[in-house]
Amino acid sequence: MNHLFGRSAPLQLRLVIAVVFSAILMFGDRYTDGASTIRTSLNTIVSPLFYLANLPHELFNWSSNNLHSRRFLSQENEQLKTEQLLQNEKLQRLAFLEQENSKLRALLGSAKSESKQKLVAQVLSVHSNPYSHQVVINKGTLDQVVEGVAVIDEMGIVGQVTQVGSTTSRVLLMTDTMHATPVRILRNNVRTVVEGIGKINQVKLSHVPHSMDIRIGDILYSSGLGGVFPEGYPVATVTSIKRDEGQPFAQVYAEPVAQLDRIRLLILLWQTPKDGNND
Repeated sequence: MNHLFGRSAPLQLRLVIAVVFSAILMFGDRYTDGASTIRTSLNTIVSPLFYLANLPHELFNWSSNNLHSRRFLSQENEQLKTEQLLQNEKLQRLAFLEQENSKLRALLGSAKSESKQKLVAQVLSVHSNPYSHQVVINKGTLDQVVEGVAVIDEMGIVGQVTQVGSTTSRVLLMTDTMHATPVRILRNNVRTVVEGIGKINQVKLSHVPHSMDIRIGDILYSSGLGGVFPEGYPVATVTSIKRDEGQPFAQVYAEPVAQLDRIRLLILLWQTPKDGNND
């Protein structure tokens, strides 16, 4: 019995067959709905592997936490109580400011602000391809996660969910070349877009006119445009500006606020319109 890829098969024939199969798979993924169902099923099948691969790390963390001395835990507890007290003070002030903001919106006839449903998730694995910045988290359709959900950490914007399985999901980081984030400059509210360039610690502002009022050190916040990321979350800080009049646009680069190379716990955000009238 002769095999298709036996020793007698020419190398050129193998290459042609491989290219044809690849083209068929890409065409099917692009123009059919079945590919999305297959990806979801595959994500569900491999989900236990992610948990299994993450088990040694979790066991190590559990062992390490149990080795902490009582004195260290006591000091840490006191520090956390102090920080909690300070945060509670800020939350009280924030509640007041939100109430005042709601009244101003009502007076100006502005659109109602949106409430946010939140869910904490944990990173299970990191995509090993240096040209694709993605991570897998431990939440999926069973937790009501859907594609397009915004993802942040304690520092700022991280990315968005792109693929969902039953118990795991894949998050595309904001530094990936396929990701773009609408932002505004905090200092002057000028709006622009931040794009990933494949570097974990750097992003680029797209199509920046030479006349745009932007400076090194400017903080970029999510603008709320596009309907994915809620408005007002830190995104990046401008680190480099190159203006060459021979080029149509200035070259502006920024550093993400979130430390994407060491993320562990993430927050998923859904935006849902508020019901009822503001007081």
